[in-house]
Amino acid sequence: MPMHHEEYGDKNGPLLLFLHGGGVSGWMWDKQIQYFTQYHCIVPDLQEQGQSTNGTNFSIKTSAEQLIDILEEKAAGKEINVIGFSLGAQITIQMLGMKPDLINHAIINSALVRPIRFVKKLITPSILLTFPLIKNKTFSKIQSKTLYINEDYFDKYYKESSQMKVKTLIRILEENMSFKLPDNFNKAKGKILVTVGEFENLVMKKSAMDIVKNNPNCRGVIISNIGHGVPMANPTFFNRMIEAWINEGKVLKEGTTLM
Repeated sequence: MPMHHEEYGDKNGPLLLFLHGGGVSGWMWDKQIQYFTQYHCIVPDLQEQGQSTNGTNFSIKTSAEQLIDILEEKAAGKEINVIGFSLGAQITIQMLGMKPDLINHAIINSALVRPIRFVKKLITPSILLTFPLIKNKTFSKIQSKTLYINEDYFDKYYKESSQMKVKTLIRILEENMSFKLPDNFNKAKGKILVTVGEFENLVMKKSAMDIVKNNPNCRGVIISNIGHGVPMANPTFFNRMIEAWINEGKVLKEGTTLM
């Protein structure tokens, strides 16, 4: 079944595809949609999340295939830019590996590419144990703060979290924890900016360095004073970073450190 997606902005402008992280959906990009009005913005809800609850099981590879189809249908010769956060960043990497010539600019924000096998074995028993907490508002408030979700978006976050099925959550986490760089990622020809937050854990920083080392078109930066969730924590900064990268191929010096 098709992946639900919304389109905004100038449909004659360059394409800008935004891919959300796990636990949220397309609404996380509201501040970007409001800013990039001169672009043709495409904002999907990944399978089994948001409004894409049509019975198709989530996987990173299937998501990449479906999104490539959407881009090829919509592009019509236009420049293609892809912005991915967390789970969406992993899908961006998968797309770059599957279609190395398709994407002109990409921003990979907080992508895990080092499989954590021992954690994967614990996912099912730990989720089965803690899943009832998802419908607890106090627990959801704590979780939302780790993603920098503010009060304006908490109700959406809580509603979608409460509706998520246990098998879906397990499937998403297993995909996330087992992801590694695809074989052809090193052949991707677009300009790729790889970012990670200063306060993210070591495996995320090592993942960012792995990505940068794997493709000569990558630049890597550590974003100062932030953890996992810069698009929502500081959308003004993030929008400027996107703009500088896709318009000029430059990295913002303010608030970043080169890897």
